[in-house]
Amino acid sequence: MKAIGAIIVVLALAIGIIPQFTDCLSQGGAIELPGGATIPMRCHWTRQAEVAVAIPLGVVGIAMVASRRRHTRRVLSIVTVSLGLAAVLLPAYLIGVCASEEMICVMVMKPTLILAGILTMAVGLVGLVYLRD
Repeated sequence: MKAIGAIIVVLALAIGIIPQFTDCLSQGGAIELPGGATIPMRCHWTRQAEVAVAIPLGVVGIAMVASRRRHTRRVLSIVTVSLGLAAVLLPAYLIGVCASEEMICVMVMKPTLILAGILTMAVGLVGLVYLRD
């Protein structure tokens, strides 16, 4: 179970760090309003929300390494699956990314987060299967 916990921590780091460098705002892109002000694009808000997913996911990974009870690890595996689903839904459906196919957030951030979320859900499911009664 220590290996599963370590994998969860690595996935949490990927979910939290990769969007910081692959959204349009980090590349200098923003929406310019008619008055001259600029606002961030949707991918910026997805980036912020993924941090809110990555932090508890990292805590779950650390708790998975530290925990000795089967029931606790089973619950942590369920939380892992839920957070992995959140990591997938944020760029795909809930907030989304930019509409242009040429933006870095569409080409790099969205597929990376979806892959990391699917891997997170898979690791959580492996933990559940391993810990079944």
